[in-house]
Amino acid sequence: MTDKITKSDAEWRAQLSDLAYKVTRKAGTERAFTNDNFPKADGTFSCVCCGEPLFETSAKFDSGTGWPSFTQPLKPEAVEEHEDRKFFMRRTEVVCARCDAHLGHVFPDGPAPTGLRYCMNGVALDFKQSGDS
Repeated sequence: MTDKITKSDAEWRAQLSDLAYKVTRKAGTERAFTNDNFPKADGTFSCVCCGEPLFETSAKFDSGTGWPSFTQPLKPEAVEEHEDRKFFMRRTEVVCARCDAHLGHVFPDGPAPTGLRYCMNGVALDFKQSGDS
């Protein structure tokens, strides 16, 4: 991973859509089934804020939850996990290790090989198909 990216609130607001800003910088959540940008082609999902590669299509699965779900990140060091006790719940928040963008949460109810479900907000991810420049 490259150096940590830090920007002012105004810089993030100028760079991101309103929804992407709310989700990634304010730990919001997009509504389920509202982001139709879930390609099935081979490729890489990157952080919408900094471009850091985070997940590959090969780790993606249909969880039926309405959010893109993955069994594991591209590299363990691509994301960081933090305890999240908001809304009277105990969850594990997932953020981009490079820019601290809120991506979603990880749950222990996923399929093999990891048994994990990285439930990400689609608006927090950009997709680049394999072979695209």
